[in-house]
Amino acid sequence: MSLTAPAPLAARVASLRRARSRGRCRIAALIGGLLAVGITLTLSVGHSVTPPLDVVRALTGGDVPGAGFSVRELRLPRAVLATLAGMSFGLGGVVFQTLLRNPLASPDIIGISSGASAAAVVAIVLLGWTGAAVSVAAVLAGLAVALLIYLLAWRDRVSGARLILIGIGISAMLESIIAWVLSRAPAWTLQEALRWLTGSVNGATVDQALPVLLSLGLFGGLLLGLRREIGAMRLSDDTAAALGVPLLRDKALVILAAVGLIAVATAVTGPIAFVAFLSGPVAARVTGPGRAPLGTAALIGALLVLIGDFVGQHLLPARYPVGVVTGAIGAPYLLYLIVRANRQGGHA
Repeated sequence: MSLTAPAPLAARVASLRRARSRGRCRIAALIGGLLAVGITLTLSVGHSVTPPLDVVRALTGGDVPGAGFSVRELRLPRAVLATLAGMSFGLGGVVFQTLLRNPLASPDIIGISSGASAAAVVAIVLLGWTGAAVSVAAVLAGLAVALLIYLLAWRDRVSGARLILIGIGISAMLESIIAWVLSRAPAWTLQEALRWLTGSVNGATVDQALPVLLSLGLFGGLLLGLRREIGAMRLSDDTAAALGVPLLRDKALVILAAVGLIAVATAVTGPIAFVAFLSGPVAARVTGPGRAPLGTAALIGALLVLIGDFVGQHLLPARYPVGVVTGAIGAPYLLYLIVRANRQGGHA
């Protein structure tokens, strides 16, 4: 008895795969186009509006009176940092949601961002640190909190629901530490700490964007290289093991890379609320079922930060950091997920 699929069926399967691939390419092209629009708006609009052609001339070294400095020195670093940080948040967030098979399993929710934030606030207010020292403290704290949550959730293996509950508890503890430190902060450090906690790309520089770029290249490249293994772990640990995935090693690498992405981006921009939380579900909606939408989630994260920053700077009665805008978008979606989980018996 032959196990080979009949030719018409094989051709049909191949045709469906090609159609799905073309659909994903079209979606990626659409998101890429929207991302290009967001970058163009960031480069063109400020205290004055610079036409796109003048933006191109300024970026290529041309002399554009009244616009060259603002485009190259002010707006370009902002656009680059927003794009890189958004990609980091989006990719790191979707990896956690995929591994734990729960849309609530976002670094915003389970305490990793809170760990970085608590360390930064302590460094700014109590230790008087600034600049790179604050960023290093935030990165190390994010990694330490992720390890603590993982160890506390371990019982033979890590349960997604247990990890989320432990993460929420640790996040609440860290938020109380942040509130206590802020209550003791003198006026001259309180403003800096609050600006950092809000999540912002104001005053972005090339030097700030560089560590995020390096992190995205290292950790993001590792995650994309493990795309097949992440897709297998999305189904279940048993399925991944049956498919030959070295589960303990690859899961540790994936979690380390995702935490690294989130921690470095948070250290530079502060915790831009809900970008990691929203990017994965939006990517899954637009790409459909079948695989972990890593690349799409990264692009959507960048798009969310760029659009949120533009809205906060130019479309509201006052200027607001990007974290305020993304928080206003993400909070209703979080409530929706909680209500849906309650109606479905606890499954988000």
